[in-house]
Amino acid sequence: MKEQDSERIFDRFPDFIQDYIYAHQWKELRKVQLAAADTIFNTDHNLLLTSSTASGKTEAAFFPILTDLYNNPSKSIAVLYIAPLKSLINDQFNRMDDLLRMSGVQVTHWHGDVAQSHKTKLLQTPQGILQITPESIEAMLIKRSNDIVRLFGDLRYVILDEVHTLTGSDRGNQVICQLTRLARKIGYHPRRIGLSATIGEPQAVAKWFGAGTGRQTDVPPMPQESIHWRLGLEHFYIENLSLVQNKDQTNQKEDPAKLDAGYEYMYDCVKDKKALVFSNSREETEYLTATFRQIARSRGERDIFLIHHGNLSAAIREEAEAKLKDDDEQVVTCATVTMELGIDIGRLERVLQNESPTSVMSFLQRLGRSGRRGQPPEMMMVFREEDPLPNTPLPQLIPWNLLRAIAIIQLYIEERFIEPPVTKKMPLSLLFHQTISHLASFGETSAADLAAYMLSIPVFSSVGKEDFRTMLVSMLNQDLLEMTEEKKLIVGLKGEQILNNFKFYAVFNDSEDYTVRCGSDEIGTITTPPPVGDRFALAGKLWEVEELDVQHKLIYVKSVEGKMEVSWPGDFGEIHTRILERMKQVLAEDTEYPYLKENARVRLENARHLARNTGMLDRCLVHLGGLSWCLFPWLGTRSFRTFRRFILAHAKDFKISNVEFESCNYLMFRMEKGSREDLLQALALEAGRGIRCEELVFPGETPVYSKYDPYIPADLLRRAFAVDRLRADEVEARIREITAQ
Repeated sequence: MKEQDSERIFDRFPDFIQDYIYAHQWKELRKVQLAAADTIFNTDHNLLLTSSTASGKTEAAFFPILTDLYNNPSKSIAVLYIAPLKSLINDQFNRMDDLLRMSGVQVTHWHGDVAQSHKTKLLQTPQGILQITPESIEAMLIKRSNDIVRLFGDLRYVILDEVHTLTGSDRGNQVICQLTRLARKIGYHPRRIGLSATIGEPQAVAKWFGAGTGRQTDVPPMPQESIHWRLGLEHFYIENLSLVQNKDQTNQKEDPAKLDAGYEYMYDCVKDKKALVFSNSREETEYLTATFRQIARSRGERDIFLIHHGNLSAAIREEAEAKLKDDDEQVVTCATVTMELGIDIGRLERVLQNESPTSVMSFLQRLGRSGRRGQPPEMMMVFREEDPLPNTPLPQLIPWNLLRAIAIIQLYIEERFIEPPVTKKMPLSLLFHQTISHLASFGETSAADLAAYMLSIPVFSSVGKEDFRTMLVSMLNQDLLEMTEEKKLIVGLKGEQILNNFKFYAVFNDSEDYTVRCGSDEIGTITTPPPVGDRFALAGKLWEVEELDVQHKLIYVKSVEGKMEVSWPGDFGEIHTRILERMKQVLAEDTEYPYLKENARVRLENARHLARNTGMLDRCLVHLGGLSWCLFPWLGTRSFRTFRRFILAHAKDFKISNVEFESCNYLMFRMEKGSREDLLQALALEAGRGIRCEELVFPGETPVYSKYDPYIPADLLRRAFAVDRLRADEVEARIREITAQ
C-alpha cells in the first residue's frame, strides 16, 4: 500500500485512536492494520486476517470498527465478538482498555462465569461490543428468541477470533448455524471478520467462513516473515539415568539424574524461567506437573509449578493466567491446548513441549506464546522412550515422536506448510442439535418448512432431504419430537429433557463429570468417581476420597503426598499425510538439523542407519522374520484408518491375521501362507477395483463419535463415517506405489 494511502487511512481514525497510536510510539501502521482498514472502510466485504501472533490483528480489526461506531453510533449491539474460550474473552481487550474507554463504546462479557447483573444491564440497554462463547449464543437464541431483533437489529460486525480452531469442526459449524439463524431474524447478514495466526489454505477457510452471507471475503496477503527461532530438541531413554546418553558419554562428566533423566532435563530447562510447558493430553499434563513438584522437593527448591487444563476449576486456571501475566512472578505453567490460544501472557521466556505436537498448526501456536515484546520465540522439545529389548520388533525401534517433530518443523521452514481445513459433509450430530434448538426457539413448524430451513444453512448443504426425513422419523419414534394434530413438529418430552440440561448448548462431547472439593475449595472435575479411601491425581496433586455424594456428583477429598496417573476419555486429533511423508524423508536424507541436541542427533542417526539397513525406505512392505510382516504406508490419520479397514476387510483374501497398529505409523500382521509378491498382487487387484469407503464400514457397526450420535439411525451414522472419517484417494495412490516397488 502506498504511503499516501497509509496517511489517508490514519487521517480517517478519530482523535482517540490517533492518540492511542502516538501513546504506543508506533512510527507507522502495520501492514495488517492497513489491509484491514482498507477492506472495512472501502468495501462491504467480509475479512479474514491471517497474521502472526502478536502482530496486532485485534487492533487492526477494531481501529476501523471503532471509527465506524464513533461516527455512526449503533442502535443495538454493534459488534458480536465470538471466541472459543472464556479465558480468551476475559483477557482479549485488556491491552486495549484505554482505547475502548476513550471510544465510549461499551464492552460486555457474556459466558457462564459472568455475573447476571452485567448481562441484565446489556439486555436493558443493548449497545457496543458483546464478547461471547458459541454456547452462550446458543442459549440466547433459544431463551431470548423474541428479543433478538431488539438486541441485534443494528448489528454491524461479527468477529470470530482464533478461527483456525473452529473451521470445519462441529463447534465452528455451530457458529455458522447461529449466525445464519441470527441473520434470518434481523433480515440481513452483518459483515464477518475472522482472526487467526495459523491458517492453512486461507481461501478455503474464507469460503467456509463467508458461506451464505452474499458477501465477498477478502484475504489480504501478508508479507512472509523471516524465521528467527530459538529451538532445541533432545531425547532420553527412560531407564538410562545419565543426562548424556550418546555413544561418547564415557568421556563426559555429566552428573546422573536422581529420578528420570528426561524429566530432570525438562525441569532444568524451565526452573529459572517464566515458561509454559505443553503436553498433548490432560493425563500427561497432570503427571508432568506432579513430577516437577517432586523434583523440586527432592532438590529442596521452591515449587513454582502451576497447571492449566479444561477439567480444573476456574479459580485454579485464573490463578495460572494471572501469575503468567505478572512480570514480577517467575512461574512455570504446565498446560494443554487451553493455553495454546491468544491469551496475552506477557514476558514469557520459554516454551517447553513434552513430546511432539500433532500438527504444524499446533506447533506454531505453542511456539508463538513466547518471543513477544521484541524477543524471538523459544521452544525446547524433549522426547522420552523405553530402552528397546533385544527382541523388540523393527517398527517399535523407530523414534516416531522425534521424527514427527522434525517433519513438522521442516515442513514449515521449507514450505510454510500449515494443515488445510477439513470440513464435514454430513455433520449429523450438529443437525440433530440445531433441529431441536430451532424448534425450541421458533415453535411448531411443518416438516417441509423445517427441512427447507435447516438444509439451506450452508454447513448442511450436502445432507439430502431423504436423509433428513429419516432423521426426523427416528426422532419422532424416540419421542424426541412430537407431531401435533395440525401435522406440525414440536420438541417432544424426551427432547425437552435433553434441551433443559445446561450442557445442551455445547455441541462437543462432554462427560458426566464429578466435581472435586477440598474443604471450601473447588479443585476441578473427574469422569469416574473413586470409592472412599482411594486416591487420584488432579491439579498436579494427589487426593484421597473422604466422602462421595453420587446424587449431587460431588467428591470431597483431602490432599496427600505422592503422584499417580489419571485418565480422561478423548480424541487427540488428526495427523496430516504430508507430515508422515516428510517423516519418511527425515529418515532417508542426510540433512543435519541444527536444532537437534546431542542425544537427539545420535538417536536420529541410529534410526536412519536402521531404516536403511532394513529396506523399509525402499519397500513399504517389510518382512520381520517368521510369519511377521510390517507395512509402512506413510499416510495421515484419515487415510491410514481407511487403509487399515481395507486390509481388515480383505484379510482373508490377503491370507493375513493378527493386525496390529500404532497411531498411523505402521501396520504389523501375520501372513500364514503366500509370499510378499502374492500379497502385493492381491493388494493391487483389490485396489484396482476402486476402494469404496462405504464398504469399509462393517454391517452392524454403529460408529458413535459426536455428542448426539446415539440418537442418529445407525445406517446414517455408517454413511457419515464413510464420508467424513475415511479417504480413499490417498490409499489407492499409495497402493500403486507399494505394488510398483
